[in-house]
Amino acid sequence: MANGHDRSHGKSHLWGGIVIGILTVFLVATFYYLFKRKILPALRRKTQLPLMKKKGTLKDEKNMLRGFQLEEVVRATKNFSQECFLGSGAFGNVYKGTFDVEGTLAIKRPHNESYQSAQEFMNEVRLLSRVKHRNLVSLVGFCEEPGAKGSKMLVYEYVPNGSLLEYITGKRGRSLNWKQRANIAIGAAKGIAHLHEGIKPSIIHRDIKPSNILVGDGFEAKVSDFGLVKCGPTGDQSHVSSQVKGTPGYLDPDYCSSFHLTPFSDVYSFGVILLQLISARPAIEIAKINSNYHIIEWARPSLEKGKVEDILDVNLLSEPCNMNMMLKMGQLGLRCVVNTPKQRPTMTQVWQELQEALYLADNFINKQPSWDSHKSMDYEYSQSSFVSINGIGFQRFHVEMESHSFQSTVLRCLENNSINYVDIEKSSSKGIHEEKSTKNVC
Repeated sequence: MANGHDRSHGKSHLWGGIVIGILTVFLVATFYYLFKRKILPALRRKTQLPLMKKKGTLKDEKNMLRGFQLEEVVRATKNFSQECFLGSGAFGNVYKGTFDVEGTLAIKRPHNESYQSAQEFMNEVRLLSRVKHRNLVSLVGFCEEPGAKGSKMLVYEYVPNGSLLEYITGKRGRSLNWKQRANIAIGAAKGIAHLHEGIKPSIIHRDIKPSNILVGDGFEAKVSDFGLVKCGPTGDQSHVSSQVKGTPGYLDPDYCSSFHLTPFSDVYSFGVILLQLISARPAIEIAKINSNYHIIEWARPSLEKGKVEDILDVNLLSEPCNMNMMLKMGQLGLRCVVNTPKQRPTMTQVWQELQEALYLADNFINKQPSWDSHKSMDYEYSQSSFVSINGIGFQRFHVEMESHSFQSTVLRCLENNSINYVDIEKSSSKGIHEEKSTKNVC
């Protein structure tokens, strides 16, 4: 009896030991997971943020950003693989990264020559840390490895639906309806207005164009790419003197000729975008005769006559479209690109006028003329990409916008009534540069 009792007692101890061992392994594994996935990233943030503060770059705790380790960024982007590649610009490449805590983010990896110094990089971080608005892509954090040649990257929120450029050129496989275009215009205008008036000192974007307006989950606009931002005039200043930087077709002619940068330079660029939203044409059309034709000159005659249907994107002709709203966007676009900067509306006036027009379109839609393809015309597609409207044939085509390659060192700054050329080589002593980089921010 005693031997049987001892054997039973021994088995109980054995099973108890196994259970305790399993629980110990489980607890160790759980602690390891929490430490690596939760606690360690939090400790990294706490250790890196004081570093920024010690450098005098971010004095306000509310503006503190997430400091990323290089190995984190490499792992999140699969070593900057092509699979994670989102796009490229003159300033650098953008990658999609998936992080343990923050989820999916966009990593901007500048070219080696984009930053001249670590201070220049931190100047941009400090500047962008102040930018908080639902219609602006927000900066989440940064990665700054030690050493003069250490990696310096910016980490932004990830916007899933691509850029406005992809929609108005058809790359997304679908087109925006009239109301989506109006809402995107309003949202982008609000974001730019916040840069101009919601931040002190103000910020001038300098590179407003469709590829820098991203489309969020709810098809809201988010202005992005702050690589060329510049602090605006303060106090009694009417402008800031600056080298000419930006994208041909969207550059303010007054800025090109005077080197005087003001928020109205962004207004000019946005006016070009309004014309593109209703017509889906490139800013500069390079014709077969090798001459440049700007969208402003192409759209002006029809808009001044009130005939917006003459320049409307053919995709808008295939469904009901509020013509008053499209006409308002086009005519407001022309006001944004007048020659004298002070005669242009502010970005706040732009979004307020657009929002009021959309309100009227929503609430009095039955009283306003709209283009209904099913009632007012015969609309047919043919397999040869032609559209037949009331018996008149139109050919559908997509144009690669912002992709024109200029074969000389000439910066084409387009006046409203003529085309002016600024010769970079002859004007280099005056400091005109077409390169896209961030230098001497503010």
